Amino acid sequence: MGPPSSSGFYVSRAAALLLAGLAAALLLALAVLAALYGRCARVAPSELHHRGDQDAAPSPPGEQKESPPTGQSHPTLEPAVTATRDKGRPFGPWDQLRLPRWLVPLHYELELWPRLKPDEPSAPALSFTGRVNITVRCAVATARLLLHSLFLDCESAEVRGPLSSGTGDATVGRVPVEDVWFALEMEYMVLELREALQPGSRYELQLSFSGPVYQDKREGLFLNVYTDQGARRALLASQMEPTFARNVFPCFDEPALKATFNITIIHHPSYVALSNMPKLGQSEKEDLSGSKWTVTTFYTTPYMPTYLVAFAICDYDHVNRTERGKEIRIWARKDAIANGHADFALNITGPTFSFLEDLFNISYPLPKTDIIALPTFDDRAMENWGLLMFDESLLLLQPDDQLTEKKTVISCIVSHEIGHQWFGNLVTMSWWNNIWLNEGFASYFESRIINYFNSKLPRNEVFFSDILHGVLKEDHALVSRAVSMKMENFTETNEINELFDLFTYNKGASMARMLSGFLNENLFIGALKSYLETFSYSNAEQDDLWRHFQMAIDDQSQIVLPATVKNIMDSWTHQSGFPVVTLNVSTGIVKQEPFYLEKVKNQTLLTHNATWIVPILWIKSGTTQSLVWLDKSSKVFPEMQVSDFDHDWVILNLNMTGYYRVNYDKLGWKKLNQQLEKDPKAIPVIHRLQLIDDAFSLSKNNYIEIETALDLTKYLAEEDEIIVWHAVLVNLVTRDLVYDVNNYDIYPLLKNYLLKRLTSVWNIYSTIIRENVATLQDDYLALISLEKLFETACLLGLEDCLRLSRELFKNWVNHPENEIPYPIRTVILCYGIALGSDKEWNFLLNIYTNNTKEEEKIQLAYAMSCSKDPWILNRYMEYAITTSPLIFNETNIIEVVAASEVGRYVVKEFLVNNWQAVSERYGTQSLVTLLYIIGRTISTDLQIVELQQFFSPMLEEHQRLTVHAKLQTIKNKNLKNKNQSARIAAWLRKNT
Repeated sequence: MGPPSSSGFYVSRAAALLLAGLAAALLLALAVLAALYGRCARVAPSELHHRGDQDAAPSPPGEQKESPPTGQSHPTLEPAVTATRDKGRPFGPWDQLRLPRWLVPLHYELELWPRLKPDEPSAPALSFTGRVNITVRCAVATARLLLHSLFLDCESAEVRGPLSSGTGDATVGRVPVEDVWFALEMEYMVLELREALQPGSRYELQLSFSGPVYQDKREGLFLNVYTDQGARRALLASQMEPTFARNVFPCFDEPALKATFNITIIHHPSYVALSNMPKLGQSEKEDLSGSKWTVTTFYTTPYMPTYLVAFAICDYDHVNRTERGKEIRIWARKDAIANGHADFALNITGPTFSFLEDLFNISYPLPKTDIIALPTFDDRAMENWGLLMFDESLLLLQPDDQLTEKKTVISCIVSHEIGHQWFGNLVTMSWWNNIWLNEGFASYFESRIINYFNSKLPRNEVFFSDILHGVLKEDHALVSRAVSMKMENFTETNEINELFDLFTYNKGASMARMLSGFLNENLFIGALKSYLETFSYSNAEQDDLWRHFQMAIDDQSQIVLPATVKNIMDSWTHQSGFPVVTLNVSTGIVKQEPFYLEKVKNQTLLTHNATWIVPILWIKSGTTQSLVWLDKSSKVFPEMQVSDFDHDWVILNLNMTGYYRVNYDKLGWKKLNQQLEKDPKAIPVIHRLQLIDDAFSLSKNNYIEIETALDLTKYLAEEDEIIVWHAVLVNLVTRDLVYDVNNYDIYPLLKNYLLKRLTSVWNIYSTIIRENVATLQDDYLALISLEKLFETACLLGLEDCLRLSRELFKNWVNHPENEIPYPIRTVILCYGIALGSDKEWNFLLNIYTNNTKEEEKIQLAYAMSCSKDPWILNRYMEYAITTSPLIFNETNIIEVVAASEVGRYVVKEFLVNNWQAVSERYGTQSLVTLLYIIGRTISTDLQIVELQQFFSPMLEEHQRLTVHAKLQTIKNKNLKNKNQSARIAAWLRKNT
């Protein structure tokens, strides 16, 4: 969407009078437009998982809410709702992203009636009707009301009031509604009143509406169709975050506009209805055709934002337990419940609630918690108060999941969503620009909770692997995204959806962890307690959080900071990127500079002059030192100096709690290398991991030479921690360096170098695989690292790896009950095919054809591309374009083959005779993708010309115009890689 424009619907009463003299044909045209534009389409939101003004926040729960009049009839139409269009309407509040602060919602009476029936599980146009009565307080006199509504048809609209301060009064007056229209771009419904509402008075907006149930996306009110107990079934569920409540009912859809909710769901009697609160009662209702429906009402919610409103209508079973007097139920397919798949989630949920209650000394305020496992849920999980929703793949644990990382993943996600019950639900950010206050702290505490319940999991290494490593790879000084953004940076609703990204979750969690790192534990938790207590059932800004931390600092004298908490943390949350902190151990000078991707000389001076207030926890020769602060571009710390003649060494960023990378001068790196070769275990695992990750990242981006990073690998024969090996291998054994470079002499050099050092760690894990693989089921770091270890060992031709691959593959083929261990299944399947013949390939094709699990089919499709026989790969591609699309519908087989070692050459010849069939099967964009895959090794302009000439007949005109620039980029990257690989090869010759 662009900036505010003339789109939207508006005809005022005065304008209507002026139009009265126009011809009847014009009036008819306007009527047609009204029908056409009564609904509006929305831009599809991004697929990312999780996503107020304080001065407008409603009163806390103690304030008396208005109850709706009893026995009132269905609101009548007053007047006929219009949706006329006026391209010349003036700029107004409907062109702003934020609601005007004219009304403050206090309470919603919401009734929804979806027409889902068991015998119609996937009706083509399922819809719902609804009514909502919203009690509001008028803050500013206005005759024009704005509230959010999207894709809803408004059937009637009334405004009652002003309301008395006591109970509902059937004789209360009404404020006539002159017109109702929709401003599409900002997703508003506008009510034009005959007279203004009065400040300080309360009113009730009564709206009747209808809308669609989504079947192709999981937002608003949506449908899931699934199979259970051999039958086809359906359920309805809701997803309101961040701005989808307006798709379900007209509302004030901003996080600061909290209110209480009374929810009523009308549903088929064979279904159960769930919502935020426990069921209050049930009754029966008959529709016009005589069909009977169940009316389920729920208790009043606490004050909460619209994005936490939740409901589900399903034919599920559940398991339950009671934790501290409050019921917890896990709902899932009946088959899953009967087979015990929900038991693991149930067993960890209650203790997680108790842990956080004890940690913050704040009880979970709702009387129950329902957790539902949805067959398909795009957002992975959602923390709705009292009704948490999960994609079932992230909640249910099946027996064959024991040797996957599934237990830890489920534990993390459950912990994350329960963490939201305090960070987000109890205390909500004032507006979406500070969504990290929800997601960052929930992500931080998920790692705390996991470590509490499984102390064997190394907390720092797990945080690095799951959270820190990923965001450090993506963040840099020129990225436009800061953790906390200015509200004025937002102009469109879809920009809110884009906030649910790596920076909000992972960088936000890293900010919380860094804050915890330079404070002691008691102070950190104490400040959070104060923050949560103060803003319970209300909203907070980032500055509110900093103020409570500052209060905790001011109440003690042990910890002294170089600036206020706000100044320190704002330097991290209000600017993009992070610093590289460089220590010169000869002089003790520490400096900071922004981290850039592929830094060039003098880049810092040209583009970035900001600094961070950097906390530096550090160790010297294994001993933890006092915290110091780098609050300017450079500073001298004499205590960090070491001499070339002593045995001291220094590592900055203890446990990697600071959000930055660390560089050293040549002597600093040399001293660390010496210590690694002398006694690597004297350096903690997290810092061996840090040294590898920092060094390779800094070398890749021109901060240090590649040789400096390679020097750190000399000691690896003594390294038995698989997570450290994983960091080495993902940096050193890459497609760019091993598969696709033109100077293939690097492969034998790397093979000789690594195989001499792999022996120790290989022997540990190959023995476990052969003797008792079950011992790995709780070793999370091994489970996420084994695939790369086995892939590298087999790639480098380690005979024992190839032998083990043959054994495991053959044993599985002959005895399918002897499953290949999941962590290495992809590698074993690939090498089983690569080392086999068409017999093994045909066996895998048969398994693929009869498999129903998408994840496994993708794995099998990849494995079949590992064949070294061109004729098999040709036959594979023939199958892909000639058989039913349902046979190979999980992935693009031609692209999979092209990415393989032999397939790159086979695909090019295959396309000569089959490009039209490939285009019809996978679309013309697939040909562009294939061009890039096949051309991934180009390094000359002649190669570019040849590829363009080859693909030119296959591509559309607009595609040809973009291909050349992309190929030039690939060529330039490969030239850089070629230079880098030459230096690596020279280093390997010297050190092998």
